[in-house]
Amino acid sequence: MATINRLAHQKELFGHPVGLYVLFFTEMWERFSYYGMRALFTLFLVAETTSSNAGFGWSNDEALALYGWYTMLVYVSSIPGGWIADRLLGQKKTVMLGGALLCIGHSVLALNSEATFYLGCLFIILGVGCLKPNISSMVGGLYKAKDERRDLGFYIFYMGINIGGFLAPILCGYVGENISWHYGFGLAAIGMFFGQAVYIWGQKYLINVGNLISRKNEKDRELLDRPLSSIEKDRIKVLLISFLLIILFWAAFEQAGGLMNLYASQKTDRDFFGLFVIPASVFQSVNSFFIITLATVVGAFWLKWRKKGKESSSMFKMAIGLIIMALGFGFMSAASLQYESNGSSAMYWLVLAYLFHTIGELCASPVSLSYITKLAPLKYASIIMGLYWAATGLGNKAAGLIGQASKELGEFEIFTGIAIIWSIIGLLVILMLKPLKRLAHGAEDGETRISNDREEIPELT
Repeated sequence: MATINRLAHQKELFGHPVGLYVLFFTEMWERFSYYGMRALFTLFLVAETTSSNAGFGWSNDEALALYGWYTMLVYVSSIPGGWIADRLLGQKKTVMLGGALLCIGHSVLALNSEATFYLGCLFIILGVGCLKPNISSMVGGLYKAKDERRDLGFYIFYMGINIGGFLAPILCGYVGENISWHYGFGLAAIGMFFGQAVYIWGQKYLINVGNLISRKNEKDRELLDRPLSSIEKDRIKVLLISFLLIILFWAAFEQAGGLMNLYASQKTDRDFFGLFVIPASVFQSVNSFFIITLATVVGAFWLKWRKKGKESSSMFKMAIGLIIMALGFGFMSAASLQYESNGSSAMYWLVLAYLFHTIGELCASPVSLSYITKLAPLKYASIIMGLYWAATGLGNKAAGLIGQASKELGEFEIFTGIAIIWSIIGLLVILMLKPLKRLAHGAEDGETRISNDREEIPELT
């Protein structure tokens, strides 16, 4: 069994299917809950057990190690989540299951005990695994093959992710750091309940997307039993190569929740003109703020760039994104040097680093999601999306290991090494672009505006 999208006429809003906005708000609240928890995770673990707002009293090294394992498992669980969608429930019902598990997980995390902390993390791992790969695949399923709106649709969807990501660290971070860690976790739980409510309400706009097909239907069985063509096999190869870039991207980018989060807390001068001290967790919102303000700008830029006939393949955008993100670590190198000289570093270094990280992310991440929905064979669509998120998880684990290495190597060396090595890798991908594009067999060629006014079965070639 697998998931199929039959596109009958879809009601549209602002030039996109209404279902996109249902998924937008569902993911916005899911990411509110996740990023609210993430903003507190390492800070809670290292908080002293004897303080008025007690944590576990762990060392930085121990906290970063658990952070790496946890964030890896959150995304690696997308592989079984994709399998469940393709083989048992379909994408739509698996997202519903994931939302329910997340509501439980974040609620349990709000309880004040060590046992409930780990139990809550387990439910969140399972919930994200069911929801994350399948809601992304459903976004792609709203558009027909060769519809140029697909990439822009993912940019809009990505804004939903980051509105949640922007609000969560500010609200959950303030409550968690200044009142109670577990009240902060509880606020994240409330966000997830909102997300689940939106998804349940919006089912009427998702009727033709993310449904399960089975071998009981002869027409559907032909889709499932047909062996992969040589073109489909080549497309899977280039997707797997792109996943290597994803691992590298997030291995660097996710220093935000670990090493850079602790750096903001322990080594950054957060005094705001003598008026108040900015909580360290608030800096987790800077990336999302830039995404909200820049997402449509970057998306529109690439659309105009492509219409001018210039190189705009997904692999090219990912490589450019990797380079821009890597250059952002140059500002963290400068922050490290300033700390060595003055005993603290200015906040603007963090802001500049997050600005470059955000532009790099906008070039790479929404595009890579769209790329999967263009190239993945129908019967493996959710599993391959699960592999993408698993690659993200491996990147998160690598981020934790890199953060831990800073204890021995030094933060300046880590930040500078990422800036140089990751930029070189991005340039190498650009040099290899032609053979990589050949493996895609024109999946991105001839994209144009396509209306959703008739039933369609996705292309099988």
